[in-house]
Parts: sequence; C-alpha cells; structure tokens
Amino acid sequence: MIFLFSNHALEEMKRRAIPERILELVLNDPQQIVPERGSLKVYQSVVDFGDGKQFLLRAIVDDTLEPAIVVTVYRTSKIGKYWRQS
Repeated sequence: MIFLFSNHALEEMKRRAIPERILELVLNDPQQIVPERGSLKVYQSVVDFGDGKQFLLRAIVDDTLEPAIVVTVYRTSKIGKYWRQS
C-alpha cells in the first residue's frame, strides 16, 4: 500500500524524533491494525528505538483513500493501554 504523510504527521515525526524508516516498517507490516473513529485506523507495533526501551508506535491512518493518508503519529510507553488482545 502507498502512504502519504499529512503535514501534521511530518511535523509530529520531527518533533517526536520518529525516524521515517521505522514508521515505514510499521505501516507496511503492523503488528496490529485497530479501528479508530470514522474511517480512521491505527497501525501499531512495539518498537525499540535503539536505546533498549520498548515503545508502541501508533500511526493514525485513513486507508479508505488512495493513496492512504497518515494523519498523525506518536510513540507511547503505555503499551498495555492501547494493545488489543485477540
């Protein structure tokens, strides 16, 4: 799938020090895709950003569009709060 990044998503990637290559890995092979409001979905994976600490990287995506739009992105240490059990 092809993804475009909104200006907001690009700003948040920079502000939150989220490398594009890591985000692309999550978008192309997420550990989970969770429904969000409306047509939005959360593509998320547990990621080590290189310091040994695990974070949940969450990308809010509208994948009903072609190409899909990444609305925003963030990482959180509160993995249990957002992780969905099957």
